[in-house]
Amino acid sequence: MVEEETGEQIVAPRVASKEQVVRKVTWVGLFVNLFLAGLKFAAGVLGKSQALVADAIHSLTDLTTDAAVIAGSHYWERPPDDDHPYGHKRLETLVTAFIGIMLAAAGIGIGWKAVSTLQHTAVSAPGWIAVLAAFVSIICKEALYRWTARTGKRLKSTALAANAWHHRTDALSSLPVLIAVTGARLFPSWSFLDRVGAVVVSIFIIYASLKIIWPAISELIDAGVPADTRKKIREIAHKNENVQQVHDIRTRYISTSVQVDLHIVVQGSLTVRQGHDIADDVRRRIIADIPEILDVVVHVDPPERALPEQDLQ
Repeated sequence: MVEEETGEQIVAPRVASKEQVVRKVTWVGLFVNLFLAGLKFAAGVLGKSQALVADAIHSLTDLTTDAAVIAGSHYWERPPDDDHPYGHKRLETLVTAFIGIMLAAAGIGIGWKAVSTLQHTAVSAPGWIAVLAAFVSIICKEALYRWTARTGKRLKSTALAANAWHHRTDALSSLPVLIAVTGARLFPSWSFLDRVGAVVVSIFIIYASLKIIWPAISELIDAGVPADTRKKIREIAHKNENVQQVHDIRTRYISTSVQVDLHIVVQGSLTVRQGHDIADDVRRRIIADIPEILDVVVHVDPPERALPEQDLQ
């Protein structure tokens, strides 16, 4: 009506896609990481703090993972095609695993260097500039973690969630650096605290990397959903009164989504059309009730294919 009177066309505001939001958040993180890495490295060199230089290297690894998320996001949301009938979401899992591996490598390298120099006597205590840089890093990285984690959870992006933990680890690793550098500054005879702080940093990093790598590996080797989710799938399928039994439930993760296939037993005298309609109803019910399930393949069996109760899966 309004269009006819004014001749103007109302255009709905454009909504950014999931991958566009992922890239936007990650680009912001990349520039913040670049700034903090430069700040901590310069402050670590000028302030003569090995722990802060190690923390700067940790921030540089964030740049690599940021780049991986930005590059991967251009591909993993592509729709299925002839060569990838299940889509490209496993690429997000590979990026997630890559982030974890990069974290582990950085943690091992930092820890090895710190341990190998623990017995060395420091020439002088770290300067106050190192203390200030560590404090600034904690504030910036914690804010970046909260924003990235919140967005990753909203978008159900494992890669963005993993990258958020990379930010959180950087914030946590700067905390012992701040304590160690401050202690070494206030008590010069305790200058070894700076290197102890670097060791603590490496432990934080390695722990975070394992929390990222293991779920990604589980997905890549087709680990299934927990038993309670399989139980829920069976209960939903039985809501169709024509389903006599549900067995051979198999699941696998595809990024944050789940692919399901299962067998249902129905009356043998039903027509092909009736069996198809029952299977389609079961599929719709499961997808509607469990949001993370992407698709369900339902195989229809006659009563003679039913399994003994103790063999049900």
